[in-house]
Amino acid sequence: MDTTQLLKGVLDLTVLAVVEGEDGYGYDIVRRLRDGGLSDVGDASVYGTLRRLYSSGALTSYVVPSESGPHRKYYGITPTGRSQLKKQRDDWTVFSGTVSALLGKPHLEGVSA
Repeated sequence: MDTTQLLKGVLDLTVLAVVEGEDGYGYDIVRRLRDGGLSDVGDASVYGTLRRLYSSGALTSYVVPSESGPHRKYYGITPTGRSQLKKQRDDWTVFSGTVSALLGKPHLEGVSA
């Protein structure tokens, strides 16, 4: 199954969930998403999502100097982001439960009512 469209639908939710646990910089967030099972998530998609969530007030950012390379921009979740995450978690629970129930129903091919 091509999961591209599924990823687009849950990227905000998963990024907020990853950052809720611990602030992180762009590539660190990508790595945590991949380590969590979203192996097909693209760098550009995550960076775009971080920018969008920051612009909407769901994330905050700050720069941490690095002695071994360029400074890193870290992202953390805001109260607005926590509210968004809670709502999206609740929505996901209902939606995924509905889809799972539909997938678990036996198929009654050729049976007429």
